[in-house]
Parts: sequence; structure tokens; C-alpha cells
Amino acid sequence: MAESPRVSLASEPLALGALDGRYRAAVAPLVDYLSEAALNRDRVHVEVEWLIHLTSQSVLPGAGPLSAEQIAQLRAIVTEFDASSVNELAEIEAVTVHDVKAVEYYIGRRLPAIGIENLTAMVHFGCTSEDINNLSYAVGIKGAVEDVWLPNATALVKQIEAMAEENRSVPMLSRTHGQPATPTTLGKELAVIAHRLNRQLARIAKTEFLGKINGATGTYAAHVASVPGADWEAVAKSFVEGLGLTWNPLTTQIESHDWQAELYADIARFNRILHNVCTDIWSYISIGYFRQIPVAGATGSSTMPHKVNPIRFENAEANLEISNGLLDTLAATLVTSRWQRDLTDSSSQRNIGVAFGHSLLAISNVAKGLKALDVAEEVLAGDLDTNWEVLGEAIQMVMRAEAIAGVEGMENPYERLKDLTRGQRVDGARMQEFVQGLGLSADAESRLLALTPGKYTGIADKLVDHLK
Repeated sequence: MAESPRVSLASEPLALGALDGRYRAAVAPLVDYLSEAALNRDRVHVEVEWLIHLTSQSVLPGAGPLSAEQIAQLRAIVTEFDASSVNELAEIEAVTVHDVKAVEYYIGRRLPAIGIENLTAMVHFGCTSEDINNLSYAVGIKGAVEDVWLPNATALVKQIEAMAEENRSVPMLSRTHGQPATPTTLGKELAVIAHRLNRQLARIAKTEFLGKINGATGTYAAHVASVPGADWEAVAKSFVEGLGLTWNPLTTQIESHDWQAELYADIARFNRILHNVCTDIWSYISIGYFRQIPVAGATGSSTMPHKVNPIRFENAEANLEISNGLLDTLAATLVTSRWQRDLTDSSSQRNIGVAFGHSLLAISNVAKGLKALDVAEEVLAGDLDTNWEVLGEAIQMVMRAEAIAGVEGMENPYERLKDLTRGQRVDGARMQEFVQGLGLSADAESRLLALTPGKYTGIADKLVDHLK
């Protein structure tokens, strides 16, 4: 067999992973927060703000407040951070073989033009690399959650809420253990989904993004040795909070990352609920409850022209599983560090963007998939009409109530309905004949004779109001 001809593509600027290739458009907003370039920009941001913070509070003797113009020029180093900045940093790091040290030198190169070359020694003052990294990651993750992931997830849940409201009164046969069960409404079932997802969104919205800047082992040792008169805890606390983060007062060399593990567990739980949504919707499509709206020009199958496949939901399932695999690993890995420091977190955290990316891609696919659905009400109605046996529950409960009220002949209601319905189909005429032969009170008999599977939904439609 001849070998497949292959030209090496390794030298071409091609994406290795799907998120940076096929699905780039769906996850592009995360690049501004969770890419390596964004991490470096945030490192520059933290270093610049630390310099401004130290000088504005005159923490170090001889380094008083900067002018407004100098502060603006320092902050411009961050706002003007672009592709050429990324390249310059890469060139510096090729020499330093240290990413954070490269950032320090990058900023130092720009101080002479601002007229503060004498403050070069204050860049990265008292800091270990993790001081800068933990704050940079926290700033980036906070932005990714609040500006990208949470708005997209919230929009999806709002979409499901709207579907729940629109279909609140559409009766639907339930299936417990895959078998016909007490009817519900499509809207109520969608409301359950929205309610579950909303609880997770509420937890995620309350996330505390922690940070620290306390030196090599969290003791402020170098700070105190160099400037013993400063209240370094107060300086650190006000700086961390000034970045929009929550100050962690007790750490080793690293910020403990517990908040990250908590966040990732919450997002993973949202993902798992959404995965359940995908499998349910897929199943409803399979039995015809939903029709998929064909996309002009799209191909469902390369060989079967009639097919419209539920690919959005299948794609979402896969991406949610990949996302959760990474989120679970991150949550488990990041809470552990040998003694005061090891580097397992450094390598792990570089995959945060990938974990978020697969979740965001799944959210996008579910949203698109839901938009392409039509409710097949006639199929739902037909399913209900061929499952009159589900009224067995209602009849036997009415019989129980009648027995309690003193009506005679109501013995063994469960067993009598079991004999009538279990494992066999009962149509409307047979069910009504059965009801008429029970000897119920006139009111109870009238209520049951008016009942159909489509009307046996309790207060399902009103339950949708809990979403408001």
C-alpha cells in the first residue's frame, strides 16, 4: 500500500486546537482575557499599578507622588499594549527565560521617556513572580467571567425562560424511567431547566476573586527589611482591592487558588445541567416533539438527503464534557501546593482559557440549536391521546378521597387501577366506562369524565411564574 503523500505544515501559522481554528469566532472574546498575550498585558497592568500605588502613597522615602501626566503615560503602557508589544516581550523572554522578569524589563525600557528612569528599581519592588501572576490571573478571569462567559450564559437562560413562557400551557406527556407518566407542560419542564441554571449563575455572579502581594513566602520579609516603617499589610490590601479584587491576608508564596476551584466547580455544575438539557432536547427531537428548522444549503447527511441532524446539541455535549474535564482537573490541582510553592499551578492555569472556551462554544451551540426548533404540538397531543392509562393515578387518588369522605365501594383503588392499566393500553372510551362503573359521587364522577391526558397537568402552567 502506498503511503499517503504528506507535506509538512508545521512551519505554517496554523492552529493546532479547534478553539483557535474551526471555532475561533465563537470564542474570540475570551482572547482579550485568558490568552497568553492577555496574561502578559495584565502583568504589565499589575506592575504599572503597583508602581503608581507605591509612589502615590510615598511608601518609599525619596519616591513621592508622580504627576498626573506621568501616571497617564505609565497607564498608556497598558492601554497601548498590542501585537508589537507581545513580540517585544517574547524577545526579552528569550533572553531572560522568565516571563515575569521580561515584563519588568519591558516596563523599565519605557521609564526614561516618561522622565522617571530613577524609579526603575521600583518596578516589581518587593514582589515575587507569583505576586504579579496571581493578581494578573485574577484580573483576567474576573473579566472573562463578568464580561464574556456570564453574559452569554445569562442570555441562553433568558432564551430558555422565553420558551418556557411561550409554551407554559402546551400539555406534554412526561416520561419517568422512559415510560409514560403524569402529564406536564412543555413550558413547566423548560422552566425547571431555567431555574436550575439560574441558581448556578447566581453562585457564579457572587464569586470572590482573591489576590495577594506579600512576597516570596507571604511574610512581607523583603518589604519590612527594605522599608521597615511602612504598614505593608495596609499597602497590600488597598492595592489588591484597588484592582477590583478581594484581598487574601494569609498565603504562602502563592495565593491558594481556592476561589478558582470554587468558581470552576460552579461553572462545571452549570455545564453538567446544560449537558442534561442537550440530551433531553436531543431525545425530544428524536420522538418528534420538536421539529428542526432546516438551514438553507445545509447538509444533514452526506448520503441521506432527508436528514436534519441535531448537531448543535451533540456538539455542545462534547464541548461541555471537554470543558468539565479541564475544569475538574484545575479545581483538583490548584488547591494543592507542596509546602510553600511548587509550579504545578503555573502549567495548569495556562489551560483556563481552553476550559472556558469549550463551555462558551457549547453555550453558543445550544443557543443556536434552540432557535432552530419548532414545537410540534400535534405530536405532543397525539402522544397524550394514546396514553389514557396515565389517568390511572388521578382516578385512584379520587377514589381514596371518596373513601375518606365515606363513599362506599372505594376499596383497593391502587390495585384496581393497576389491573386495568399496567402494561396495557387503555383508550378514552374504556377509561370513561371504568370511571362510570365505580360508584363515585356525582361531583367526582363528573370531574373524572371531563379529564383527559392533555388536561391532567395540575398547575404546571402556573409554576412557570416562579421564574419571574
